[in-house]
Formats: sequence, C-alpha cells, structure tokens
Amino acid sequence: MTEVRHNPDEQRYELFLAERRVGFLDYRPQGEAWAFVHTEVEPELRGRGLGSRLVAGALDDVRGRGGHVVPLCWFVAAFIGDNPDYAELVAA
Repeated sequence: MTEVRHNPDEQRYELFLAERRVGFLDYRPQGEAWAFVHTEVEPELRGRGLGSRLVAGALDDVRGRGGHVVPLCWFVAAFIGDNPDYAELVAA
C-alpha cells in the first residue's frame, strides 16, 4: 500500500510504500502558487506507476488547500497533460 505525505519542513511530498520512503516531489513557493520542481522515484521501482501516484497525491493535497501549481518538473507537466481534471490547478 502506498501513501503520499506532505513534509512542509523539507518542502516536498513523499511517497511511502510499506513505511519505506520510495519517492519524493520537491516544491518551492512561487508567489501564491507552489512550483513543483523535481520528482524522483527509487530507480528499482520505476515503471510501476508510483510516480503518478505521488504526483496525484500531491495535486490532490494542493487542491484541498485551494492552491495552484506551476509544473516546472517535466513529469508533473506530463501527468497534468494526461489527466486534464488537474488542469485547473495550473497557475495562470
């Protein structure tokens, strides 16, 4: 089972698999939005959809906070492009 946790002290979202951190998504405040700058999943676990779970969890959290994102990370930008229900979260 996976879980996405917000770690505001590190300015990142972290993906856990059975209590092991296996990925993270770094962000930086950019005005009123959150700039998503880098996404990474442990190399041996890539290709299993974990990065998508991480990004979806982070975007769902931002949505719940009423926020917006600037997708500077190519993976986040591609995920939003493939999942247009998240498009309204992209800052103008």
